[in-house]
Amino acid sequence: MVDATFEDGAEQPLRLRAETSDDLTVISTYVQDAVGQNSEISWLTKKHRFGILLNRFRWEDQLNAEQQKRPYERVQSMLVIESVLKVAAQGLDPSDKDMAFELLSVSFQPSEDGAGQVLLTLAGDGMIALDVECLDVTLLDVSRPYIARSTHVPSHPDA
Repeated sequence: MVDATFEDGAEQPLRLRAETSDDLTVISTYVQDAVGQNSEISWLTKKHRFGILLNRFRWEDQLNAEQQKRPYERVQSMLVIESVLKVAAQGLDPSDKDMAFELLSVSFQPSEDGAGQVLLTLAGDGMIALDVECLDVTLLDVSRPYIARSTHVPSHPDA
């Protein structure tokens, strides 16, 4: 058996689910450098569901774009976290619906009995912390890929 690669999913919409920290690492890789805005964040308290519509860089297509000398792509994706009990945010102004953010990573800090905290780390020292009963995160592409405005691959040079 051979491990899957980014290129294996290059032409298919992503549909990923994380129930373990290792699973979440895969989702975190795909959403690294995704951008969104406050108006696209939703927390359905009665359903214990938190979601964000993101414009994610298509890391799985980067090599193909470079080889074919064509522009990089982004795609709209939904990041959905289930079983959310509490949400706390730092560095985001919920009253500013046009405020944009960049998602750097998604991680999980487990506590007792499968519960824990899902942490969404944002550029500029921002953070969204979600207390969850269990780890249940889904990433779904919901649009066709489109040409990225930037002609560069997102990067994070050492400061």
